[in-house]
Amino acid sequence: MITQIEGKLVEKHPTHVVVNCNGLGYEVHISLHTFSQLPDEEYIKLHTHFHVREDVQMLYGFKDTVERDIFRLLIGVSGIGTSTARTMLSSLPPDEIHVAIAGEDVATIQSIKGIGAKTAQRVIIDLKDKVKALPAGAKIQTVSNNTFKEEALSALEVLGYPRRSAEKVIDNLVQSAPESSVEELIRKALNKL
Repeated sequence: MITQIEGKLVEKHPTHVVVNCNGLGYEVHISLHTFSQLPDEEYIKLHTHFHVREDVQMLYGFKDTVERDIFRLLIGVSGIGTSTARTMLSSLPPDEIHVAIAGEDVATIQSIKGIGAKTAQRVIIDLKDKVKALPAGAKIQTVSNNTFKEEALSALEVLGYPRRSAEKVIDNLVQSAPESSVEELIRKALNKL
């Protein structure tokens, strides 16, 4: 099994990357969450899941092991394949999926395109105990350590932006520039929304 890949980033697309390892190019399928966290540097490292079916072999890449662990849990649920699991991780960050499953929040899981009420309930029933048992090293890390995040989110909500999309933009901004003031966060977020 291939568990990680390091090499030169040759191509970067929202759905996949090509990584050159010693002259061999690997196409690695990624979520939008991983895409947004990939640096623009030449050299990258991804944690991977090698998926084999009777008709295809695919390599899925993740920026951290937490996202890979949640991906593996999701594909273990009846009715959730690799494509659906990747869509889920592209729609919501791994920490939000983790919290939704642990908190039995059917509405959040169901808000993902292609996930109906029955599938959302099955995900929660099958995984609520498993997500709580994630290894200690796989603690969900969030970027909410910036005290200005909530203030910026409140301001964007007052301006009429949906909280979920505003929060994604603010999280990315806080991650790239954690020292930003509230005003800078709002100004940058307005340019991206």
